[in-house]
This record gives sequence, structure tokens and C-alpha cells, in this order.
Amino acid sequence: MAHKVNPKAYRRRRISDWDSRGFYKNPAETLEEDFKIRKHISAKLGKTGIEKIEIERFSGKTNVIISSARPGLIIGRGGEGIELLKKELESKVLKNKSSNMALRIEIREVKNPWLSASLTGQWVAQQIEKRVPCRKVLKRTIAKVKENKEVKGVRVEVSGRLNGAEIARREWLADGRLPRQTIRADIDYALEQAYTTYGVIGIKTWIYKGDKFE
Repeated sequence: MAHKVNPKAYRRRRISDWDSRGFYKNPAETLEEDFKIRKHISAKLGKTGIEKIEIERFSGKTNVIISSARPGLIIGRGGEGIELLKKELESKVLKNKSSNMALRIEIREVKNPWLSASLTGQWVAQQIEKRVPCRKVLKRTIAKVKENKEVKGVRVEVSGRLNGAEIARREWLADGRLPRQTIRADIDYALEQAYTTYGVIGIKTWIYKGDKFE
């Protein structure tokens, strides 16, 4: 059996950092709380182009950093969207915490969504859910990502009952270099899912942006 490793986990502390970091006094309970925070935000803001959710914990303070391609939809008019999200997290997720635990939500804008594997995969999922043929979606995605000079290589893979076929299969397209076994290679990877009437379609995206040296 082959041993497959997530490209992001393979490069922790060299190219990228953990999405949950900081002061964890009770790791089991706190990591479970981080999972619930991400689950709640993803369920509420799933259509707003969220790239990733980072959580930083300090003594008496928790920072939730949301990277999105459409920050205006999250912030809302006069910041009411953030305040409502903060109240929901404090009442549903952080209800067992003491009152002195401060929660802060920060929104960061992703200027170019085609440099993000997660946002690219979400766009592919939206197209597949609209019943666009998968081969057409793959070709269009590769072309849009390769328009950026920072991208050295890209690969997009879809698997499942493609186009409603009775037998599940896997198809992929790639362009450029993709050195997945080189630790210094800056590869952004994401796994997304498209929910259709004929089943769930899995979408994997790799975007290679060159090498990074310490």
C-alpha cells in the first residue's frame, strides 16, 4: 500500500504554519473547540469564499482569523455581520468558557482567489453542481490559474459519478511542474466536495508557486 501524505502537513514549520496555534492549556478540549468554531463558521459562511480559518490562542484571548475572497459579505453593513457571528460563537461554542475569555474576529481579504487551492476547488464544485461537464470545468480552471505569473504548475482532479455516470471514475488535468516530494516546494493543496443529485464529487487541487528557502 502506498503511503500518501498531505502536502501541507509535509511542509509544516518550513513553508507554512499550523492553522491552530498559541497557548493550549488543555489540548484535547481546546482543539475540539477549534473544530466546532470552524464547523460553525463554515456552515454559516460557506457561500462567501472562505479560504481558511486560523485560530490563535493567548492567555485570556482568542483570535479567529477568516481569510475570504468576499470579505464585505462577512463584515456586513457597519460591521453587524461580525458582531452577530461573534455573539453566536460566544453563546453556542464558547458557552462553557469563563466570561474573561475575550473573542476577537479578524477578516482578511484574499486578493487573487486563483492563487488559492481552496477557493479554486470551491469554484470547481460550484460549476459541477450547476451540471457543467467536468472536462470543460477542468480545462477552464487550468487556464484561469495559469494566467497568473506566480503559478509554476497546477493539477486539478475530480472523482465520483462524473456527469451522472453509473460507474464512478477519476479524471484530472495538469499543467507545468509539480514537485510534490520536494520539501522546499511551495505547494498549496485543498480537498473540496461538490454535492449533486447523483452523489458527492471529490475535488483535489494542487497549485505550485515555486521554491521557498529558509
